[in-house]
Amino acid sequence: MIKLNFAEIFDPLATAGIIVLLTWLIARSTSVIIGRLMSGSKPLAAAQAKRLSWILVWAIGAILAIEQLGVRSDILLLVVGLFGAGVLVGLRVPLENFGAKYFSDIYVPFKVGDSILVSNYSGKVVEINSMCTILLSDKDNQLVSIPNSILVREVVTNSTPQAWKELTIPIAIGNSIDLATFESEVLKSVNKLKLRLDKRFPPVLTTKSRSAQSTDLSLTVMIRSPEERDALANEINKRVAEIIQRMQGAKKSD
Repeated sequence: MIKLNFAEIFDPLATAGIIVLLTWLIARSTSVIIGRLMSGSKPLAAAQAKRLSWILVWAIGAILAIEQLGVRSDILLLVVGLFGAGVLVGLRVPLENFGAKYFSDIYVPFKVGDSILVSNYSGKVVEINSMCTILLSDKDNQLVSIPNSILVREVVTNSTPQAWKELTIPIAIGNSIDLATFESEVLKSVNKLKLRLDKRFPPVLTTKSRSAQSTDLSLTVMIRSPEERDALANEINKRVAEIIQRMQGAKKSD
């Protein structure tokens, strides 16, 4: 007659459940800590860092939890590693361009409508997508598709008149934050820097895309002096990060 030892069954399940709970707490805490440490960085970069840390913590927690249920973690790690290596090799070029898109959003100062020169190609930017940036060529009005990875590796010249005046700050916020309130708070805070901005052009906050988890925004301001560009970008990023943390804290307290 087969006897079931419920203690041996439920103890691993309970341990796995505790590991999942601890993983959730650690992932949440890590996300908050990274947000505070990167409060002076660009909001989009901070958001991507928090997402990456969340995935990493959950991957480790899932492996530990599965191990408690009797599955050998070394075999699981080997399978996941081989699968991941295969995916990275197969998607190396698309992933390179996709990743470069985020760096170009943050660090390359041009937008749709600007005229740029890169890798002996010049023209007006008509589209920026996840894989490439499309130019309307100056010479023959043909469309030129430039992989985003090239924009990170090569020198990019923005020949748009007074392009230095326009400063664009990419922002990512969770959908738990009220968008109208956030827009009001950001514009109110940025307007306090009006002595360093061109008064003829008020700051503009626009929505670029929205998903079930987050909203990507773009804050555009016109600066008065090119020497102020970096310092002003850091100051605005700091103010935006403080607003995000304050609104997230208020949401949790509710």
